[in-house]
Amino acid sequence: MKKLFAALLCSLFFLSGSNLALATQPSYEDVPDYEWYVEYVEEVTLRGWMTGVDETHFSPDSPVTRAAVITVLWRMEGKPQPTAPASFTDIDPEDPEMWYDEAAAWAREAGVASGYEDGAFRGNRPVTREELASFLFKYAQYKGQPTAEGALGLFQDAEAISDWAEEAIRHVVGMGLIQGNDAGYLHPQSTAKRVELAAILVRMDTPAAG
Repeated sequence: MKKLFAALLCSLFFLSGSNLALATQPSYEDVPDYEWYVEYVEEVTLRGWMTGVDETHFSPDSPVTRAAVITVLWRMEGKPQPTAPASFTDIDPEDPEMWYDEAAAWAREAGVASGYEDGAFRGNRPVTREELASFLFKYAQYKGQPTAEGALGLFQDAEAISDWAEEAIRHVVGMGLIQGNDAGYLHPQSTAKRVELAAILVRMDTPAAG
């Protein structure tokens, strides 16, 4: 009887350990082990900052939306409760499909997002790399972080950066959050990808050496 009880305990131990491993080691079919971003994707998933588009797919090359940006920053901040509902004309807190309403309300209160002139937020709209930089810069200001001064002249396409985004781009480049490619192009007007956002979030949370 004692041997049977011990065997049952061992079985439970290995089963629980297996379940724990599955819960703490995310695996996506579209994130191969050989890709440069696999550790970034695993890290943001484990921390709960980003989730897959379903249980087995992360969709690394899909565009980053405005709703996704404010939501991951809100999660990084610990999901603080806003003092009032989101005051954007296209966000209804009572709509069960409006999954980012709390994040949008927080982002507006924190000065991370301001919306458009017509009062809309347009959460499903993809963001460019310079628009993402603007969100990140405003978040750094909210956190009271010092502004970095990256050298934009190092990039072949520095002239493509919009005037309104230059300060934000200088900051994210100086902080090492957004980087150019091997050919020296920053591509500020290109749509940001989910995998790029994952890498940025981990870099934001990694203390600089020195």
